[in-house]
Amino acid sequence: MSQPLAEILTQMRVGNQSSLTDFYRINRDHFARWAQQNHQLESARAHDLLQAGLVRFYDQVVDGRITKLPDDLRMYLYELAMQQLTSIDATGEVLPAAEAGRRRRLVLLFRQLSSDSQKIMMYFYFRGYNFAKVAGKMGYPNAAVARRQKISGLRTLYELYQRSSGATPA
Repeated sequence: MSQPLAEILTQMRVGNQSSLTDFYRINRDHFARWAQQNHQLESARAHDLLQAGLVRFYDQVVDGRITKLPDDLRMYLYELAMQQLTSIDATGEVLPAAEAGRRRRLVLLFRQLSSDSQKIMMYFYFRGYNFAKVAGKMGYPNAAVARRQKISGLRTLYELYQRSSGATPA
């Protein structure tokens, strides 16, 4: 990624993934060696993890979770890749398999929601925006509309979850 860092983010936000493919091409062998030394992974598995990590990074840039590149971009991308190997919660502890599976299933179901529902929930839950700010970001006339849209999205997510597992989320 030899371009200025701000330019990379701008290009990624408009769908240009060339910097990521360049990063993968240049660093895939180094990552495989690093993953073998630190985590005893085979090259093919390491390459898959790096690809998955780059996709996660791209998603984070496009949806606005990353607004500036990390200081050590390569290590950040390596860590994103390795997070695919084990599910880790916010405190850094490894989750039990059942909880990791439940969270994975919820993420997959979340991706089935409309883009507006996803954005509303991201703004509200992950960025901590109040309904007035969510309404402004989404172009809604007032906070009540944003609240109703969030409730509708949660209801849809809950219904998808019930249909997929026959259980209720905790």
